[in-house]
Amino acid sequence: MGPLALRPADVRRPSTPRRALLAGSVGNLVEWYEFGVYGSLATVIAANFFRYEGSSGAEALVATYASFALAFFFRPVGAVVFGRLGDRLGRRPALVVVVGLMTLATVTIGLLPTRAAIGAGAPWLLTLLRALQGLSAGGEFGGAVSLMTEYAPVGRRGLYGAWQSFTVALGLLTGAGTAAALASALPAEALYAWGWRIPFLLALPLGAVALWLRTALDEPPPPPAAPAGGAPVGPRELARAVVLGIGRIMGWSAAGYTFLVVLPSYLQATLGASLREALLATALANVGFAASILPAGALSDRIGRRPVMLGGALGVVVLALPLLHVLQSPGAPPWFRAGAVLLAGALVGLMAGPGPAMLAEMFPRRVRCTGLGLAYALAGAVFSGCAGLVITALIARTGDTSVPAYYAAGACALSCCALLGLPGRGHREPLG
Repeated sequence: MGPLALRPADVRRPSTPRRALLAGSVGNLVEWYEFGVYGSLATVIAANFFRYEGSSGAEALVATYASFALAFFFRPVGAVVFGRLGDRLGRRPALVVVVGLMTLATVTIGLLPTRAAIGAGAPWLLTLLRALQGLSAGGEFGGAVSLMTEYAPVGRRGLYGAWQSFTVALGLLTGAGTAAALASALPAEALYAWGWRIPFLLALPLGAVALWLRTALDEPPPPPAAPAGGAPVGPRELARAVVLGIGRIMGWSAAGYTFLVVLPSYLQATLGASLREALLATALANVGFAASILPAGALSDRIGRRPVMLGGALGVVVLALPLLHVLQSPGAPPWFRAGAVLLAGALVGLMAGPGPAMLAEMFPRRVRCTGLGLAYALAGAVFSGCAGLVITALIARTGDTSVPAYYAAGACALSCCALLGLPGRGHREPLG
């Protein structure tokens, strides 16, 4: 039999895990790039879409974060719809659809007319597109994490799954970095008038690459026989596992959005920082986040998911308030402030690195996309999507500028309780 007669699977098998990581990761990058852009340019978006005559900047910012939060509440719907598609028809078709929908919605935001052009219809159109992004993002996590962890050999699932979180960090960092570069290169008038559109339009080539990679992807290899006493499959047991998963990642969700997405507008609106200073601080926080994710995932393959994730959650509980006080102190040296935001991001990375593999290990293959996607989406809807809205509203009502620290630390304290029950050897068991 000649070389041309070889089956495609025989030819492609050696590079399949790498392609799975790349195809799964690049869609996450597109998704979180947009969220990074939206969070970094929240004050600009507020001025263009949500501020009307007689309203204040704070009111417009709250409305902007309300739109941000609404998209998160569509994520559970997307997790169920696209999760079922991924569990029944395969990981590839679900991942192709979600990245196409995300790219289309993001690019369309960059083409939207503003409130000054069409009036009250502008914020509604933006909110509709955010809802479509929420649907696609809800299906992205479950499909991508299932794909990457199902390709991973036993003993490396933490590292493989960590690539999902790592590309989240890259997406947020790329989004924040693009916004920061535009803020530095353009006069404020140009940024507010048309420059804000550029980052959203850049999602088109990124999404095209992701779509090309995913259409050429193979389905994961079939799993081994399910281990004795395997993961729950009944509706009641599945729901219980989803609730437990939410508890284990709620600290990751709340602290991640507080430190990595909400920070720019908080520094501007509450502490009086310039847009450039706020975006630089956010970029540094995302650098700390990205730097700790892959080492945390690899470490969890050696010592278990529980100690690594507990370390990150406890770190936020203890250090959130002191780190925020450093940012609030006008006399703090710049290098000290930089260290504070780097450390804050790194603590989130300790939870985000092992988190995807931990969730994948909680659900069997036939419900994995739906189960882990729903746990992640619900945690995101409640503790991430509402972070900006809750923090901004509470600061406005109470005048307490330490609200972000209380929010992140409180959620992480509850996560610690859920993480204490995490099995110590789940990372060593085959993925059924």
